[in-house]
Amino acid sequence: MKSRFLFCLLIASSLLGSVKAANYYINTSIGNNTNKGTSAKQPWKTVEAINVALLKPGDSVLFANGQKFTGQLSLLNATGADKHPIVITGYPYLGSVQKPVLDAGNDFNAILIQNSSFIEVKGLEITAVIPIRDQNSVVKKEEMRCGILVQVTSDALFQNIRVQDVLVHDVYLMRQGFTRSAAETKSANGTQGYGWGIRFINNTKAGLLKHIEVLKAEVYNVCHTGVKITARTEGIQDMTIAYCKVHQTGGPGMQFSGVVNGHIHHNQIDHSGSTADSRNWGRGSGLWTWSCSSILIENNRFENANGPGDSAGIHIDYNCNDVVVQYNLSANNAGGFCEILGNNYNCAYRYNISVNDGFREKGVNGAFQEGKIFWLSGYQGDQKPKAGPYNSYFYNNSIYVAKGITPKIAVSSSSDGVLIANNIFYFEGGALSVAGDQKAKEVDQGTIPHVLFRNNLFLRPDNWPSDLVIQDTAPLTGDPLFTKKGGVRLADYTPLAKQIVFKKGIRIPLIPNDTIGLRIGLKVTRDILGNPVNEQPGLGAIELR
Repeated sequence: MKSRFLFCLLIASSLLGSVKAANYYINTSIGNNTNKGTSAKQPWKTVEAINVALLKPGDSVLFANGQKFTGQLSLLNATGADKHPIVITGYPYLGSVQKPVLDAGNDFNAILIQNSSFIEVKGLEITAVIPIRDQNSVVKKEEMRCGILVQVTSDALFQNIRVQDVLVHDVYLMRQGFTRSAAETKSANGTQGYGWGIRFINNTKAGLLKHIEVLKAEVYNVCHTGVKITARTEGIQDMTIAYCKVHQTGGPGMQFSGVVNGHIHHNQIDHSGSTADSRNWGRGSGLWTWSCSSILIENNRFENANGPGDSAGIHIDYNCNDVVVQYNLSANNAGGFCEILGNNYNCAYRYNISVNDGFREKGVNGAFQEGKIFWLSGYQGDQKPKAGPYNSYFYNNSIYVAKGITPKIAVSSSSDGVLIANNIFYFEGGALSVAGDQKAKEVDQGTIPHVLFRNNLFLRPDNWPSDLVIQDTAPLTGDPLFTKKGGVRLADYTPLAKQIVFKKGIRIPLIPNDTIGLRIGLKVTRDILGNPVNEQPGLGAIELR
């Protein structure tokens, strides 16, 4: 009986393996939806044809290069396999090397992937140029338009979605000329419908999305966020966002909620919170996290974030733990450099370079928050008392603020556990302490427990406000002689005054009463340029030899 069962199992496996994957071709010039679609000589013509096809593991959907296809491509309950994903991409046609263009037309999304696994989208240009709402439309907040939308609506496991080498741009819900009110930017994420670039959403109670990647994508000219990945707490696991370029977004460049284990690296984010189009939200940090854990953000560039609130290069919103920000350039961001909000545990900024961040002034051009170069806030929602952040690590950063910009600093009295060490604070003017500016106003007075604040280099004695509750217990003063002040190359902040910075740092210990530190360790082996870090580290983000 056992041998017969094994024989039947072998036959079944053989039959399953004999099912060949298919290539489906779509070509607007020579295609016809009555064709089989499985050869380049007899392709289908429109997106609708593929929407009704039953795709199998290893199948490919191939759009002719250099052509435009209109309407929503929908992959619903489609499942590839580990080594045989379903691939959506282009194919050479008439010698064209231009990506195929998928335009949403009159639909909400150009590509919708729902309750699917082992899907790869690559080598496409995505747009949603034609607005589907006008000035007089009643637009619900839940209405959104996306270049690519990956959605989980079922309480099951879905996994392995990769978006690679795509260009997503001009995604709009409203007609040109639609104008947002100033009140929109005072809400957490806006109260109206918007256009988004690439979105992953898991709003289920028990569903799980694992192993997602966005690689080498470019996103620009969208009303709100460029790349947004959100779920309930721990609803999305194992995420990589790398080598992307996101610019001119009406909201944040990237935003992540409910993600566990994320690596965000080698991305360029520029002009988030753009007001270039009146349909844009007009506010946004380059990147921010909320209710996330074990997130590593490294080797990115965050520049020119705009908005009346938040709008830092990177900010860590509340309910996060173990978010590490390292080896990044943060430059000319209105809201600031370091921003860690309430109920955050064991988060860190280390070995970053900040240039002229936090220049925004409250009350100027509608700003309702001060820009801040350094901000620890206890805010954890309007209805909750301030709490934390807890065990915040801030070390070996190089921070430059030019004359004419007042560096502003806010530290909430709800903070518990702070380490500030080995940083270079190069402020050409004196620093100012300010309030937290959140709706539940913070009173930044009183004693903060478990603080280790020492061994930082200040250009001037007034580079840290004397009225703040925490003070450097062993400050250093002097000019590190940066190679090129105000530049936006990492090497511009190589200190030439070796005698002031070389091996002048301390080894980073655990914050008093903290038994965790950072998941990836407090000690680093290289600096922001990749130079090895000495056993006795130096000051700032660049280690001298």
